[in-house]
Amino acid sequence: MTTTTPRRGNKLREHILWAAKDVFLEMGFERASMDVVASRAETSKRSLYAHFESKEKLFLAVIEMVRGLFLSRVGMPGDYSEKPAEALARFCGRYLEVLLYESQVRMIRVSTAEAERFPEQAAQYFDVLFTQVHVRLSGYLKTTFRLTSRAGDEAAHRFLEQVLYPRFARALFGLDQLAKSIDRETLSPDFDLRPIRKAVADVIESLQKR
Repeated sequence: MTTTTPRRGNKLREHILWAAKDVFLEMGFERASMDVVASRAETSKRSLYAHFESKEKLFLAVIEMVRGLFLSRVGMPGDYSEKPAEALARFCGRYLEVLLYESQVRMIRVSTAEAERFPEQAAQYFDVLFTQVHVRLSGYLKTTFRLTSRAGDEAAHRFLEQVLYPRFARALFGLDQLAKSIDRETLSPDFDLRPIRKAVADVIESLQKR
């Protein structure tokens, strides 16, 4: 007979966060309870409260975890290829893929619903999903194509407009089927990059004409 070593310390905290994430996604913040989280995490309420003193603090910790996961999964443009066009296409493709992941869209909806209750959290989540990606893309464009800060920001803005619209809006409003799972490390080989490659070609052409 084998026995399972009880989770303690940081391992238990991480396990609770993942369990709480599922609970918040399924029930929303208002309906979720610490009792349900403790049950789902297979731990006692005493242990749960030892790590998170309230449901509010637990929710904010879940959002913080999701923010970190998002940026780590997207990475930097230069991580994808030494060829600028390919790097940009794959970076933007991976960004859109992660953004359209069902779990991500559902968390965005939950976070948006609680924006009035947690305005700082909402601002930080927006910063990760959009502002930080813009910064990474703009920095790569400025360095690669020797652009001014303003030109790099404008090019990054055009990229993101073309990448996000209309697919992100359609996903957010439940009009398109969402991916149930994604690779934690890399862009899926069957993700459709054709519209993104066209956007990349258009923006690069405009930059080369400057």
